Amino acid sequence: MTAHLDAICFAALHPAGLARFWSDVLGRPLVDDPHADAALAPVVEGGYRIRFRHTTTPKTVQNLAHFDLTSTSLEDQQEKVARILELGGKHWDVGQTGDEGHVVLADPEDNEVDVIEPGNNFLKDTGLIGALAGDGSPAVGQFWSSALGWPLVWDQDEETAIQSPRGGTKITWGGPPYGDRTGADRVTFDLAAPAADLDRLVALGATLVDGPDDRGRYALTDPDGTPFRVLT
Repeated sequence: MTAHLDAICFAALHPAGLARFWSDVLGRPLVDDPHADAALAPVVEGGYRIRFRHTTTPKTVQNLAHFDLTSTSLEDQQEKVARILELGGKHWDVGQTGDEGHVVLADPEDNEVDVIEPGNNFLKDTGLIGALAGDGSPAVGQFWSSALGWPLVWDQDEETAIQSPRGGTKITWGGPPYGDRTGADRVTFDLAAPAADLDRLVALGATLVDGPDDRGRYALTDPDGTPFRVLT
């Protein structure tokens, strides 16, 4: 058995409240999750969880990764925007001009989320969460492709994207120019893997930082220095 994506994790001041928000946005029930501070997390397309881990540090800079939600029509896009606002989200400024087809919003803890216009061909074979879109080098896209066994579905102009062979959410890295890395990364990965797979991840370019802790979890960083955990 090799590593698989167990969860996309968000640092949260109020994990339980943010878990409920995303459960309602996605229409996915909360399930027991021993690794989430909220003890509950929604499971989405592809079988991974969205996990919320407690932090006492407020968000101060734009996240390096955000969700792109898909829509099937302009009416569906408007309904998704209205639903997010109704649940406690807000319109958000990341420097957009207003001419974009997508709508930029943020959840109650200011995590950016885009509601993508219908007809986006890149996301047509995904799900409600079309992509986790972020900053990152081509090397990190290639690392995660090998680490998870997910093929590269885009590798051009220093931009990369991977997707599970089963379909679902794509994970993308936009290449340069890169975002501000002065703050702690608030969006990270949890992998489930045997401890024996750590050597393979390190050989691929990861750095072992710490572990195991008292629950058998290891802390690592990917080739761009972004932290992730391995749950053994």
